[in-house]
Amino acid sequence: MAKAKVQYQCTECGTTLHKWAGQCGDCLAWNTVIEVVVEATSQIKSFRNRDHIAVPAEVCFLDSIDTEVSFRLATGMAELDRAVGGGLATGSVTLIGGDPGIGKSTLLIQMLSALGNEGGVKTLYVSGEESAQQISLRGHRLGLALDKIKLLTENNLERILSVVSVERPEVIVIDSIQTVYTEMLQSAPGSVAQVRESAAQLVRYAKQTNTTVLLAGHVTKDGALAGPRVLEHMVDTVLYFEGDTSSRYRVIRSVKNRYGAVNEIGVFAMTDKGLKEVSNPSAIFLSRHEEPVSGSVIMVTKEGTRPLLVEVQSLVDTSPLGNPRRVSVGLEQNRLSMLLAVLHRHAEINTADQDVFINVVGGIRITETAADLAILLAVISSLKNMPLPQDLIVFGEVGLAGEIRPVQNGLERLNEAVKHGYKKAIIPKSNQPKQNIKGMEIIPVSRLSDAISQLQ
Repeated sequence: MAKAKVQYQCTECGTTLHKWAGQCGDCLAWNTVIEVVVEATSQIKSFRNRDHIAVPAEVCFLDSIDTEVSFRLATGMAELDRAVGGGLATGSVTLIGGDPGIGKSTLLIQMLSALGNEGGVKTLYVSGEESAQQISLRGHRLGLALDKIKLLTENNLERILSVVSVERPEVIVIDSIQTVYTEMLQSAPGSVAQVRESAAQLVRYAKQTNTTVLLAGHVTKDGALAGPRVLEHMVDTVLYFEGDTSSRYRVIRSVKNRYGAVNEIGVFAMTDKGLKEVSNPSAIFLSRHEEPVSGSVIMVTKEGTRPLLVEVQSLVDTSPLGNPRRVSVGLEQNRLSMLLAVLHRHAEINTADQDVFINVVGGIRITETAADLAILLAVISSLKNMPLPQDLIVFGEVGLAGEIRPVQNGLERLNEAVKHGYKKAIIPKSNQPKQNIKGMEIIPVSRLSDAISQLQ
């Protein structure tokens, strides 16, 4: 079979070169020249033209387009369905990333087993990393029904597409996209050009045949998905598998979703029988101390459409160093330094000679500003060794002028707290509900000093 015609292109300025070079001759940028495809091979051309010809696009008015929600496949795992927006949309391409050993392959094979046995869906598991024996052993160890799962151990894209065109599965899993290569390019598997071109052809196949495709992806040491950034732009949904491998809990987070809300999360527990769903995630993020302890505050955060109760812990201690430490786990460290400055300026509480440690229990990561007030009250509680009531919840954004600013979905947060037995809440004044909530004492505050006075 004739090789595809290739050329080289600079990713910085777009200059085309006939051979690879370490430096672009036009923009003088180093290591920006990559291999690109000019003409597809005859095998790929015939595959595209023979089996799946895309319908030509036509100009139309937006109000004439059918906006009915596309058909979704229930995965048999409610937490995964929540993360992707209510089930896998047919014809969608989902990219799942996570640290090695976090449970990506375990989640995917459990999902395929549920789809095949409970939903009667034709599935295909394509593995470029593990042998058939390894995958079979994992499935039997997890106690899964494997008779409905078809397996292909291959990393050549042309052969994968050839098998797929015969089998016609409804759901395809590629584990992983970094191991797949196409003969159209000469570069090694995992390179920028190979990952981009392989993903582009799989996305094209998914859209033309209305097949659901899931891609497992490697991550870098910083936790970001490896490969070109364009990979995340091409797919419909991007999921991150988060969690410490030493902990039994895993969180799958949606950071991009063309079929649903972003920042939705699904919570799982890793067991000897695979991943088990956690139906009440708030319970695992709360320590439930036998007696009140200083430095502990319960807040209500919002993850997608789900309110979660999490415990924010603080430890403030005299620093033996000339430059006291500011350490935060699960929260942004720069924001911690800013909040401590606000605390000093507007409440006259100085922590300049204190080490301040902040931790969110359960390994969850909070990115919203609603945690500001909880952080400061936890710092004050630890600094003064003053335990807070166990039935107290707190949320609110703290401004640089010392004001307590409102946050989104305040009523939903309060209702979630009531469900878990909390009876007292310190919240922004603008979030005060119009009607009283049965069983909940609400303390609205507009200034940081007002919130601190409630602790006396």
